[in-house]
Amino acid sequence: MATVKSAMREVLGHIQNAIYELDEGKVEQMIKTILKAKKIFIHGTGRSGLVAKAFAMRLMHLGFNVWVIGEIVTPPVSRGDLYIAISGSGETHSVIDAAKISKATKAKVVAITSHPESTLGKIADLVVKVRGRTKLMEKPTSYIARQMLGKHTTLAPLGTVFEDTALLFLDGIISELMIILGKTEKELKARHTTFE
Repeated sequence: MATVKSAMREVLGHIQNAIYELDEGKVEQMIKTILKAKKIFIHGTGRSGLVAKAFAMRLMHLGFNVWVIGEIVTPPVSRGDLYIAISGSGETHSVIDAAKISKATKAKVVAITSHPESTLGKIADLVVKVRGRTKLMEKPTSYIARQMLGKHTTLAPLGTVFEDTALLFLDGIISELMIILGKTEKELKARHTTFE
């Protein structure tokens, strides 16, 4: 149980620090871009893909015309649309390919990534930096050496802190959109699937 609590504290501490690093101007620009979009396409792979689906679901609840890339019912992207890419590294091949396709059709591209200088970041019209893991053990060393170097193994492996932080950030976007659009939880619930 001690490890469970320590891991939760580690992730929460990361998220609290990441909140202060958000560029408010870019977040506001992202919200305005969402509000103007004809169709919204959201994409990520792996656990970032699950974050993308969670965000798409809430946008649907708000009444947006939203699609998840990779689903067979996804329509074509075109001018006036928005592609939101979620990739901690900014180097995920399928996400980059979809960003290039979106740009070619004159759709807007918003990247949620830890690396604004990445390939995805360079393609995007707007990059919102969501900080991911900052220190990674390359090779195991002694406990004393790790402490002296400030390097440690993490209780939140791989992309966990990026994915968790991105999920909470995007839930925050939903809260802001609810206020802007004057939507209530009851209205969102009315759009929730009846197949569950």
